[in-house]
Amino acid sequence: MDVAVLVYDGVFDSGLSAILDVLEGANAMSGEIAHPPTWNVTKVGFRPQIRTGAGHLVTAQPADRARSADLLIVPALAERRPEALVDHVAGEASLPVRELIARTCARGTPIASACTGTFLLAEAGALNGRRATTSWWLAPVFRTRYPAVELDQSRMVVACGDITTAGAAFGHVDLALAIVRASSPALADLIARYLVVDERPSQSAYTIPSALAQSDPTVAAFERWVRAHLAEPISIPEAAKALGVSERTLQRTVQRVLGTSPVRFVQDLRVEHAAHLLRTTGLSLETISRKVGYEHANTLRVLLRDRTGKTTSALRSS
Repeated sequence: MDVAVLVYDGVFDSGLSAILDVLEGANAMSGEIAHPPTWNVTKVGFRPQIRTGAGHLVTAQPADRARSADLLIVPALAERRPEALVDHVAGEASLPVRELIARTCARGTPIASACTGTFLLAEAGALNGRRATTSWWLAPVFRTRYPAVELDQSRMVVACGDITTAGAAFGHVDLALAIVRASSPALADLIARYLVVDERPSQSAYTIPSALAQSDPTVAAFERWVRAHLAEPISIPEAAKALGVSERTLQRTVQRVLGTSPVRFVQDLRVEHAAHLLRTTGLSLETISRKVGYEHANTLRVLLRDRTGKTTSALRSS
């Protein structure tokens, strides 16, 4: 498979390196399995030398080389501030990148990206009508700017048709492993063992609900109210009344900003606080359950496993 990895000014160094290292590792280890696939990787860009986000120079082949590739990979931009990120991906500086993505998409060539790179795909229109993921903490601004994209920020990797997206900065490793796994699951597992990379199908365990809530004043106020009443039975109508909004407004605002319901967000906050107490105290699960509003410890136990992917004993030892 011929793979074009796009390098552009400000590209995230670790993301770029992760993709190159995993694919190089796949080629190096291919002799250890039967009928191995191979990846011919070419770095392409709009100038012979590209300066990365950390200031390093990367040599690149002409971007036109991507025309003959079987896969285009767009690593992330080294920018974590939402407003600056949107300004960049929508601005003149990124126009050549967006145009390349659009042409590649129009040809039907598969595209893969991770973290902030997914904003470039969305800005180019490549994700319209598709399921995708991005870094969990960028989900509110992504969802607001690109309503035509079905965003699932809980997943680490989402494949939809011929486009694959991954979340979080170091989701580039997961993205590259997903590319390898599509051709050889055995080889992907082998690389993961050599790199000591655990399977991470979900970003949920890493999500900080309060960080997501701050992107909207109503959601932020709802979060503060819930935390103040965490040990009590929580009524969404009562919460809406306390915030001075209608229940419908609260439901719609939380769904628009967070992509989830108020009830599920309350569960997320309870799980977050319970996990913190498990890690930092010797309180019994029964006591912790009551502190986060659950009468029965088993209810909390099931939620913790569902949202974090870990047992209560694993959370205590983490």
